[in-house]
Amino acid sequence: MTIDFEREGLLAGCEDEPARAARIQLLEELTGAGVPVAELRRAVAEDRLALLPVERLITGDARYTLSEVAEQSDLDEEFLAAQRQAFGLPRPGADDAVLTDDDLRAAQHLKRFRDAGLSDGGQLEAARVMGQSMSAVAAVSRELVGQAGLRPGDSELELGRRYAEVAAQLAPLMGPLLEYAYRIHLREGLRRDVVGRSERESGRLPGGTEVTVAFADLVDFTRLGEHLSVTDLARVAGRLATLAAAVAEPPVTLVKTIGDAAMLVSPEPEPLLAATLAVVAAADEEGEDFPQLRAGIASGRALNRAGDWYGRPVNLASRITGVARPGSVLTTREVQEAIGDGYRWSRAPARHFKGIDGRVPLSRVRPRAEPDGDAADGDEPDGVEPGEDA
Repeated sequence: MTIDFEREGLLAGCEDEPARAARIQLLEELTGAGVPVAELRRAVAEDRLALLPVERLITGDARYTLSEVAEQSDLDEEFLAAQRQAFGLPRPGADDAVLTDDDLRAAQHLKRFRDAGLSDGGQLEAARVMGQSMSAVAAVSRELVGQAGLRPGDSELELGRRYAEVAAQLAPLMGPLLEYAYRIHLREGLRRDVVGRSERESGRLPGGTEVTVAFADLVDFTRLGEHLSVTDLARVAGRLATLAAAVAEPPVTLVKTIGDAAMLVSPEPEPLLAATLAVVAAADEEGEDFPQLRAGIASGRALNRAGDWYGRPVNLASRITGVARPGSVLTTREVQEAIGDGYRWSRAPARHFKGIDGRVPLSRVRPRAEPDGDAADGDEPDGVEPGEDA
């Protein structure tokens, strides 16, 4: 059946004949592929008609309501809706047939997880983490597709075809790459868990080396992502890596940068402290457009595997970083005692940290050369409200 595109309102916004001709050709291709007129109307109204070819390529045709997917996957509808919302997806209306075969397969996987004994609450939490992570990955991928597929003066037809071509090439490559990243990070996490258990059971870390570990992370990096493009956010993270590399002179080693954080390690505590203070100060010198750093430092025996480090000081330094003030460096008391004079120290309250036995005494540290007017031992502690017991 021939569709009158003009009467259906599908040519709205086409101001000249070339744009109109390209729109008609794209509509003919989409209707020939079975895209319903109602979906075409929504796409035209949302100015995303050129994206329909790539949307169909990635996720397939919309054909199911939420209740139909719930029935076919043997899940209750409310649980399925909660899972979608945890992934960052909207809950469709009762009669909206907007779910695809991919949605159905995902629901069937959720059912298998439930049957294997995974709790609904645990699955929801995992979905939230995956949704946030995949949103960032997808944003980077969209920019890559846009850079590869967009040309000045493209018509909707040309843009739609080229986006679909680029996505067809990239999509099969991204899946294995994401699986690789997942497996690597899962392996590293399991290594950390095993090392932590070994320490708890034996009270020592066989094969470990005495090191001092520092983490420095960008303050409010997640909130920054709400205001910057993915490209600008990547530049900020890249600048952190450059600043950290600049201060990592032997015996200090820059182990890795992890998005918004840098990890530094040294066999000697004092050079690491000097490097950490230097990178925090360098971030401050970047100006108002660059976020402040905060840092945490701990010492102890750690295990080196394939260039990375595992063990109590790694976990503890990471936890301490999370409670440090913007622009400050917070250490364990044993780091202060090992380094001693040459810096300005002030006490912070002992704290409990997840995965660490007992309360950990903490100290805040500044370079000795700071102006006399700056606060010193009378400071309020990092990460706590005034008046909290030390």
